[in-house]
Amino acid sequence: MSAYWNDVFGGAKSLVVGLSITAREFFKPVVTEQYPWEVPVMTERFRGHIELVANEDGKPNCIVCGMCMRACPSGCITVAGKKEEGAKKKSLTKYELDFTKCSLCGSCIESCNFNAIRFSKDYNLAGTRKEDYVFDLLKRLEEKS
Repeated sequence: MSAYWNDVFGGAKSLVVGLSITAREFFKPVVTEQYPWEVPVMTERFRGHIELVANEDGKPNCIVCGMCMRACPSGCITVAGKKEEGAKKKSLTKYELDFTKCSLCGSCIESCNFNAIRFSKDYNLAGTRKEDYVFDLLKRLEEKS
């Protein structure tokens, strides 16, 4: 019989504690963002997909060394370039990222000694096809400029 009353009083105490927490939170200001109408501010440490960094001329800083491609544990980066006649170094012709494989580890960015890639602040990536997540970063850089 005493176990019954212990359960009743224990349940009543639990109910009062839960209702007091609900009442306390009810009067606090609302922190919900109305997403499509209010654009969220990304934090400094947010990691989106990688993107190429351009120099003053609008061309990528990448010298096609391939360090990012070799450092990537997922194998999601493809880099290609060619040496133009009379040029001192290679020029970038292809930089693709398969974001479906990317683990956002940052090894590619750490291995790049030329400040050629960084994490983007793009957060709104929605698609229904795998092809929507294979990015041509060189083309995206040209569109951005």
